[in-house]
Amino acid sequence: MASCDTKSSESVDVPPAVSNGYRNYVLFVLTLIYAFNFIDRQIIGILSPFIKADLGLDDAQLGWLKGIYFALLYTVLGIPIAWLADRYSRINIVAISLTLWSGFTAASGLAGSFTQLALARIGVGIGEAGGSPPSHSIISDLFPKEKRAGALAIYSLGIPFGIMLAFFASAFFLKGGDADWRIVMIAVGLPGVGLAILLKLTVKEPARSGNMQTTSAQGKSWQSIKALLSIKSWWGMCFAISFGSFGNYAISTWMIDFYVRAHAGLDITQFLIILGVINGTAYAGGVWLGGVLVDKWGKTNRRAYGLVPALALVVGAPAYYFSLQVESLEFSITLVTILLFTSGFYLGPSFALAQTLAPVKVRAMSTALFFFVLNIIALGGGPTFIGVLSNFYTEQHGEVESLRLSLSWLAVPYIMSIIAFFWTAKHIPRDWKDAEIRNG
Repeated sequence: MASCDTKSSESVDVPPAVSNGYRNYVLFVLTLIYAFNFIDRQIIGILSPFIKADLGLDDAQLGWLKGIYFALLYTVLGIPIAWLADRYSRINIVAISLTLWSGFTAASGLAGSFTQLALARIGVGIGEAGGSPPSHSIISDLFPKEKRAGALAIYSLGIPFGIMLAFFASAFFLKGGDADWRIVMIAVGLPGVGLAILLKLTVKEPARSGNMQTTSAQGKSWQSIKALLSIKSWWGMCFAISFGSFGNYAISTWMIDFYVRAHAGLDITQFLIILGVINGTAYAGGVWLGGVLVDKWGKTNRRAYGLVPALALVVGAPAYYFSLQVESLEFSITLVTILLFTSGFYLGPSFALAQTLAPVKVRAMSTALFFFVLNIIALGGGPTFIGVLSNFYTEQHGEVESLRLSLSWLAVPYIMSIIAFFWTAKHIPRDWKDAEIRNG
């Protein structure tokens, strides 16, 4: 596809003239790609008990695999890739990235040691670095700012749907308790290559929206980045979603381990299907509803971008904490479902604000920097923290209680997230108005 040079674009901050059908098709394809992103990201957490038994790993090693080994290059490379996405074809970048992370996921199934699996996870992270920043930029060029929270909430449905599909695929290939985790890795990795081809053949690089004649658009990129990093509510939203996602990533990658240990004789196939349904309904419903509520309330009160996520987590965080303390499996899963539903509320508003507040010239970079902070704290920190802490507690408390104690500490980042969302809500109206003046 022909690249789109921002220097020659002269549009305003409204979408180019494309049909609603095509615009929605592009959103659907990008959402599907994001789902594959989370299939390949989540699968190691689902297969964790089988990988641990097969390769003889401890909780700390599992934590490194689920967290920092994946997150480090994924996070760092997102910034130079976003720089490219703000200048060249975003469609090509997403297609190449999807091919890379899918291939490395399949290669994970060939790993025979901790080191080999760690290298494959690093490769998955390298590929996934080129997924979201260009996709966010594309969506923002197809939808006006008043509808971006809804559009990016739909895109964010790739998270629960991807997790759901990862659970379903694992249940299918592990039916009967057969711990053939390698086949699952290969089976979920290879289809992504075909999806990359579909993207390349059916989606064209969209024209850049935004008034490229404004000072912020015509200035040097570092000036635009400096302006971006001076926005209080950008930082507030960034830390708020990071603290919340610290908990979510830790839970999603350690949930199977906890329930398998705490409930002996658990029917793993049936349990995976139940968790898949919950993610595809409750979590997805929260993601969608959060975007809808903010789009409507945000028209009259910009603070809604922070208030809606904060109020939702006020309900969800306590439910999660008590889910770890109850003995009933059914009651515990019900409480976890409440957390998944309410934590989904912050995705659309957070990503929409990152795009709307950003200077036009650095929209992809805004998402990359957003993800840099988010993933170093959440994706790199959450799963790794739980694994290391659980390993530390194991000798004194045993494998079940050590993991329960470790997961209970996640109440702290959820409280920090709530505080950060409320703080952000105070600063959004002024920053939004400044962005409208800056971007034209």
